[in-house]
Amino acid sequence: MARTDENVTLGYEQARDELIEVVRRLEAGGTSLEDSLALWERGEELAKVCRRWLEGARARLDASLADESPERDGQDGQGSQDGRHGQDGGEAEAPLS
Repeated sequence: MARTDENVTLGYEQARDELIEVVRRLEAGGTSLEDSLALWERGEELAKVCRRWLEGARARLDASLADESPERDGQDGQGSQDGRHGQDGGEAEAPLS
């Protein structure tokens, strides 16, 4: 049960790093069947933690992009808002000598 509580507080990077270590240990071999099964189960838990973090990140990105879509539609043909483009849409940089 402590593992489940710990999984809730694990950050993505922590879970990923521990998962890498679990995979390394499994690939190295030399562990008993019982230890290998415990490592496999831990790896599955860690993979779920990573997947939840990545799904959450994807949802945040999708929401952010959805929020920007109406703003982008109103900007078509007006160049960049960062001031790098001239009024005709061309570059506003000084010519090279």
